[in-house]
Amino acid sequence: MHRATHRLQLLIAAGTAAFAGSIALAQQMLPPPDGAFEGKIGLTYKDSEPVKPKLKTPETFGIKDAPNILIVLIDDCGFGQMGTFGGAIPTPALDRVANNGLRFNRFHTTALCSPTRAALLTGRNHHSVGSGVIGEAGTGFPGYDGIIPASAGTFAEVLREYGYMNAWFGKNHNVPDWETSIVGPFDRWADGLGFDYFYGFVGGDTDQYSPALVENKKRLEPPATNEDGSPYHLTTDLADHAIRMMRASKAVAPQRPFFVYFATGATHAPHQVPEEWIAKFKGKFDGGWDKYREETFARQKKQGVIPSDAKLTPRPDSLPAWDSLPADQRQVYARMMEVFAAFTAHTDHEVGRLLDTIDEMGELDNTIVIYMAGDNGSSAEGGLEGLVNEMTFFNAIAEPLEMKLDSLDSLGSAKHYNHFPAAWAWAMDTPFQWTKQIASHFGGTRNGMAISWPKGIKARGELRDQFHHVIDIAPTLLEVIGIEAPAELNGVAQKPIEGVSMAYAFDDADAEDRRTTQYFEMLGNQGLYHDGWMVSAVRGIPWESESPPIDLLDMPWELYHVEEDFAQANDLAKQHPEKVQELVKLFFAEAAKYQVLPLDGRKTERLNVENRPSLTQGRTTFTYPNHLRLPEGAAPDLKHKSHEIVAEVNIPDHGADGMLFTQGGRFGGFGLFVKDGKLVYHYNLVGVDRYNIESENKLPTGDVVLKAVYKTDADKPFAGAEVTLYANDKAIGKGRVEKSIPNRVTLDETLDIGFDTGTPLVDDYEVPFAFEGKLKSVTVNLE
Repeated sequence: MHRATHRLQLLIAAGTAAFAGSIALAQQMLPPPDGAFEGKIGLTYKDSEPVKPKLKTPETFGIKDAPNILIVLIDDCGFGQMGTFGGAIPTPALDRVANNGLRFNRFHTTALCSPTRAALLTGRNHHSVGSGVIGEAGTGFPGYDGIIPASAGTFAEVLREYGYMNAWFGKNHNVPDWETSIVGPFDRWADGLGFDYFYGFVGGDTDQYSPALVENKKRLEPPATNEDGSPYHLTTDLADHAIRMMRASKAVAPQRPFFVYFATGATHAPHQVPEEWIAKFKGKFDGGWDKYREETFARQKKQGVIPSDAKLTPRPDSLPAWDSLPADQRQVYARMMEVFAAFTAHTDHEVGRLLDTIDEMGELDNTIVIYMAGDNGSSAEGGLEGLVNEMTFFNAIAEPLEMKLDSLDSLGSAKHYNHFPAAWAWAMDTPFQWTKQIASHFGGTRNGMAISWPKGIKARGELRDQFHHVIDIAPTLLEVIGIEAPAELNGVAQKPIEGVSMAYAFDDADAEDRRTTQYFEMLGNQGLYHDGWMVSAVRGIPWESESPPIDLLDMPWELYHVEEDFAQANDLAKQHPEKVQELVKLFFAEAAKYQVLPLDGRKTERLNVENRPSLTQGRTTFTYPNHLRLPEGAAPDLKHKSHEIVAEVNIPDHGADGMLFTQGGRFGGFGLFVKDGKLVYHYNLVGVDRYNIESENKLPTGDVVLKAVYKTDADKPFAGAEVTLYANDKAIGKGRVEKSIPNRVTLDETLDIGFDTGTPLVDDYEVPFAFEGKLKSVTVNLE
């Protein structure tokens, strides 16, 4: 007995020695390896010594008083939009952060949404993490496959391993399109990216009144009202949930700091906001976009957020002068800007509620607040004339002015998926050239950003003008918390962090820039910053669905000395051709280094490239159960394809109305349903035209096979089709779809079986319009 006990004690001592070495390994490897047991194990509990497991908190790892983190990311927001950076829209919450800390006026993004978000979370360039473009336009090359690799773990994953509670509210556009359905896989959803809780939407944008809500991995319908009883709005709902989570976190586990990532769908289209907010801006933009830019430019200089010698860049020739427009167009466009301003102000107000909550909890002093006013420049995707329905832009379908005039009094409401004209986006990006999508110029990539952390940043209300990029956020947070980026995460060797910490500039306004080189590329638009100079080449016009072909290897490069020319107003390419060549060569070197190649200038055409994984490719028959919801990325592609929709139902003697199959809703889509006892096929051409085919008589009762046969005129975009309706193989109705949706049916709504979620396909029924009979299954057969 004595020898056995002694042998056990020797083994324990050896394990204890090994544990000391595991601590060093833990700094490079996450999760850290299990250490040896430090207690004593005898033959029974009486001669043994237990060790109480430790809570996973930063203090467990030797980090004392770790700060909370709140990152606010506004969508599609220009440098000259927020009042904090000279815009005409009051943004007191952003003011509050800036006045309580710092504002950065040379902070940059990637020019497009999900690429910026991937770069933010990983601390690596967007192409380095497979996000050179939105995932829906991925092309199967390493820099463009839409997949954040396991070798580029997020800083949220790192923080979680150190005991942080991480919660994400709002937009998650970093899930590959083909992985967004109920079958996942979920390793690249919010949980797989390092978050304990998610509440928001998965995709590029969503309806603010009828959002495609997801809680963790479950799709759900929004409540009827916000928590205070006011009519539902997504941004308010997100704030309600974030506030509840922060309070609960500190109530339950005050030892654990929180990291809240608040990524609104605002101010991306659709521009939807309560009417009382719109009323605050009535008449304020009647002077138009040219006047807005001039007045904003003056405010920016007065506030000191741009240098006194900065120049205002001129309006592009392709954008109309405000005074050249007819009165009815000016009326529509001014109203669209009023709605957008209200949307911006409302969003900032909700952010203010988060700040109030943190303050009330006594946590504001030790909370790092990073408020990013944009993931790219303001969006010109509304085209030259603005949109009542954003889906018209993505499908290259023109909207008549009459649609806009008819919608004048209801813009911003649930009736519309509206977007303002490109010239307003240009104005929001004052004083820079261009807009979202254009990575070559600061109108697409420079965003206002403010940071406050009273306990860690001594300065108050100061400006910082060091050149930085969104990839610099992750290393900044890790440095100030005191965490080393792991060499290995979840068993996978990690790519080096490509960002540089910004902490050196927190208390030194004159600190020398540590980011000396940064490439930019998006949709073929190319740029490179190096030591105060920048070369820029524009491939296409962002307010057009496609642009003329151009040689991406021989672009018309411009040259700017941005150290002295804040707004990229003075092109020096002709004066310094040798500098242009030097920087262009460096651009291609950086492009090769960070997986930017091959360059690709296609836009909507890339949405149809078949180089992405598919759950439906190669299949011709799809049989779905009742009450199934599928995002478009996981649904069969029926656009300009001959197909039939077959529903096996039982209709009781008194009849049964309701939805059998639908994809999309109020802003574009099609569906097969029973209304007033008749079978109806309805096709909504993104609100511009509608085609309704219904049976001549009421349907029989009992077991019935209902069918719609869609025979396309041609397998090509916009093709029309003949539609024939059947009941038990007997033709009961026939009609035409004269023009069809070519590119994308919907951005956020789902394919629904047996009911209709989101918005209704037609407004003469209310969602969910569940089928009242028995629906056995729905089968889609592709010809």
